[in-house]
Amino acid sequence: MKLALITGASSGIGEAAAILFAENGYTVVAIGRNRERLDAVEAKAPEQIHTIACDLNSAEACEKLIADVAAQFGQLDVLVNSAGIIMRKTAADTSDDDWRQTMTVNLDVPFYLSRAAVPHLAKSKGRIVNVASYWGVRGGGRALAYTASKAGLIGLTKAMALDHAAEGITVNAVCPGDVVTPMLEREIESLGLKYNDAIKDWHADYPTGRVTEAAEVAAMILYLASDAARQVTGQALLIDGGASV
Repeated sequence: MKLALITGASSGIGEAAAILFAENGYTVVAIGRNRERLDAVEAKAPEQIHTIACDLNSAEACEKLIADVAAQFGQLDVLVNSAGIIMRKTAADTSDDDWRQTMTVNLDVPFYLSRAAVPHLAKSKGRIVNVASYWGVRGGGRALAYTASKAGLIGLTKAMALDHAAEGITVNAVCPGDVVTPMLEREIESLGLKYNDAIKDWHADYPTGRVTEAAEVAAMILYLASDAARQVTGQALLIDGGASV
């Protein structure tokens, strides 16, 4: 049985991925900061989902997590870097702390985890899947640090894909548009908008007539982790209802 480590798994895309991977026979180590929400995720597949509540804010914490998981389970086949934050601010509004916090969560931690995971993934010919954003491809307004961090994550994806292809490791990024998640709700609130009104308007902005569901992004992540995608690497795959077209 393959083992997938998924960050940001207490809600949103990470939660959907943890559940979908478990349904497809993976042992899942679900990482998040909220113990109560993690317990609810684990309860959906208690035989296959194992949860760890921790705050990954340093290289040391990330290295320890990878080492502990590899020691406990004896393998690591898939790393999904799904944890992320967004602050809707321009350059003038973005403080040094805002910038550093966003870069830490969205770019530094995926790098630290991926670096630590490489020796284990080389043994399993494993997969890294990063959750980036279509704003990392095309840019986004009033989200300077977020956009920069996701563009950086796409660059990290491509560079690692080249560096580790010969070891049998694939590295890809999924780039969603807006996704119905608790993070989207908080984002809308931060803009001073009412959620029901805003989401209706945002649905209308997409060629498909709606924003994306977390389960749809999880399905793309599962594909990239599968044997069917073993020839796919270094890609930033958009899932945005045609918005980037």
